Amino acid sequence: MGQKVSPTGFRLGVTENWRSRWYADKDYAQNVGSDIKIRSFLKKRLARAALSHVEIERAGQEVKITIYSGRPGIVIGKKGAEINKLRAELEKLLGVGKGGVAVDVIEIKRPELDAQLVSQNIAEQLEQHIAFRRAMRKAVQNASNAGAKGIRIQCSGRLGGAEMGRREWYRDGRVPLQTLRAKIDFATATARTIMGTCGVKTWIYLGEQLPGQKFVNPALEGTPTRPRRRNERRGR
Repeated sequence: MGQKVSPTGFRLGVTENWRSRWYADKDYAQNVGSDIKIRSFLKKRLARAALSHVEIERAGQEVKITIYSGRPGIVIGKKGAEINKLRAELEKLLGVGKGGVAVDVIEIKRPELDAQLVSQNIAEQLEQHIAFRRAMRKAVQNASNAGAKGIRIQCSGRLGGAEMGRREWYRDGRVPLQTLRAKIDFATATARTIMGTCGVKTWIYLGEQLPGQKFVNPALEGTPTRPRRRNERRGR
């Protein structure tokens, strides 16, 4: 029997940071419900903006929301019009006064190294009736060419319209799930096809983070580095 744990939750406090950072004594349940509402609202509101994840920080009555997006231009809008409108909608949603919500947008410069964007891309291709093997192989190849040290993609459900659900996966490189110092980016997505829902899971190994070391996420900054293939000769 397999014993499975979320790679992100497994590494909280070691190499991963909490997505919601605040402390509450009496209003804990209220703040948790508020965070869920914020993320649900942004997921629908920014459906076309390649939304990766949202980080929420609270200090007193002020709320700081950091949005990680592959298309920041859609979030910000022309001359910041869209982000001002989004900030006003969030203030109304949370019931706080003007200036009580701060919104920051961080661009994901290489979406092929972000697990959430890779999963969403494959799910969208499955909904468009593209062969799942082709979509998975292309995503694996793009991540490897972008500099990922390892990637694994798994699709489950009635793949290809089959009568019986099954699970298919592809992997390239190393994905050390049991190593706590390994930076594993994990995400899921759901493809709603005419034959039913299909689940997509993605694990991307970005490197190791030693204690006291600052890790630079290659998906957010840095230049693409193409890893050496196994069949390529080492340069002299």
